[in-house]
Amino acid sequence: MRTMRRGSRTSATVAVAAGLAVATVLAACTSSGPATTVTPPATPATTTGVATGPLDGAETPTGGSAVTTRPLEGGEASTGGARMATPSAAEQVRLDAALRDAAWKDDLPRARALVGRGADVNAKDETQQSAYLVATSEGHLGLLRLALAHGARVDDKDSWNGTGLIRAAERGHALVVGELLRAGIDRDHVNRIGYQAIHEAVWLGRDTTSYVDTVRVLVAGGVQLTRPSRDEGLTPLRMARERGFDRLTGVLVTATTADRVDDPDAALLSAAQRGDADAVSLALRAGADIEARDAKRRTPLLLAVTGDHVDAARVLVAMGADPDALDDRHDTPWLVTGVTGSVAMLETLLPAGPDLTVRNRFGGVSVIPASERGHVDYVRRVVQTGIDVNHVNDLGWTALLEAVILGDGGERHQQIVRLLLDAGADRSIADKDGVTALEHAREKGYAAIARILEQF
Repeated sequence: MRTMRRGSRTSATVAVAAGLAVATVLAACTSSGPATTVTPPATPATTTGVATGPLDGAETPTGGSAVTTRPLEGGEASTGGARMATPSAAEQVRLDAALRDAAWKDDLPRARALVGRGADVNAKDETQQSAYLVATSEGHLGLLRLALAHGARVDDKDSWNGTGLIRAAERGHALVVGELLRAGIDRDHVNRIGYQAIHEAVWLGRDTTSYVDTVRVLVAGGVQLTRPSRDEGLTPLRMARERGFDRLTGVLVTATTADRVDDPDAALLSAAQRGDADAVSLALRAGADIEARDAKRRTPLLLAVTGDHVDAARVLVAMGADPDALDDRHDTPWLVTGVTGSVAMLETLLPAGPDLTVRNRFGGVSVIPASERGHVDYVRRVVQTGIDVNHVNDLGWTALLEAVILGDGGERHQQIVRLLLDAGADRSIADKDGVTALEHAREKGYAAIARILEQF
């Protein structure tokens, strides 16, 4: 069952003043809000009222055949080519309850296995929670994608007649908001207390980066911006001003007063290159192609990454920009992060699922230029992604070899050598001439690096 902390919702009779004195508290109209604690039942409830324990993802359903299955990427269970039998009614109840439990816990591998065995992403408990709706309110992007891939009813409603978009907007989950908009959800649905998603993001949000991103994504997605809320009679802009939210006010002023965008594609490319996130949103709202190309085949996301314009990149990623789009120099947004060394941009692109094996014009993956250039923090983070630290580029060099051959032997490159070795870099891999990293270090007089290499 759900529990709410004080202040999770304001009533329709709030007295709006300079300091926004919240006079009344109303129960949550989505699953939870920024000041809401959502607690799943200790024992998942079922739509039949029968209490069941969580069903382990690898367990064989009671009464079913003992078939060994394994979860696949899309969530299907493999039985050597044959599909599993349809679960009985009792088994279905247990599977659905277990899936909701996995959704609350953000246990994606278990959820995949359960869906593969027939669990329904739309099945609700007595509080009208489904795995799909839980994913939207809790910001579980991987689970949301799993649910959408397996028949989620995108416009399904919770107990407050709110959509997943309203739930996600209230919590400031910009990536989830973007995913839902691209899935075709009703952008302007009004819930039981008269709020659209944009109202919830402002009136019940905060003046923080996550909510700024969320509002920008809603703008980009084409939601109504001037409709007043039912009871307060406030537009999103007036709400932002009443709350004293300067950042959200700025976004909404721009969105509601900007001139018409005559050439959306050109406007998007220009906005991304200069890092104007609000202009990026408006260009997308005007119909710009998110994969538009400039004369050098660079996409808006690649331009934003090159300039390390993280705010603009976050909007583009949320709206589905491709992190692997190649330009005429064989660069991609992901590859460029290894050149700039921006950890913030790396984190921005990871939810887009970049191809970690994509190669630049020298045949290298992103960790190689980062190691050469001494980007310590980037290397520390990127080796945690599973990228191949022993990849050999067209010059015959690994990241370890580049750190030694093209580095300066100083503290930064010493740290990088340690990080690569700790991540499994093979010091025995030699260059095309048969010279190892240790031999290069000795030849260059990099005594500190040589000592590090000798210890592994």
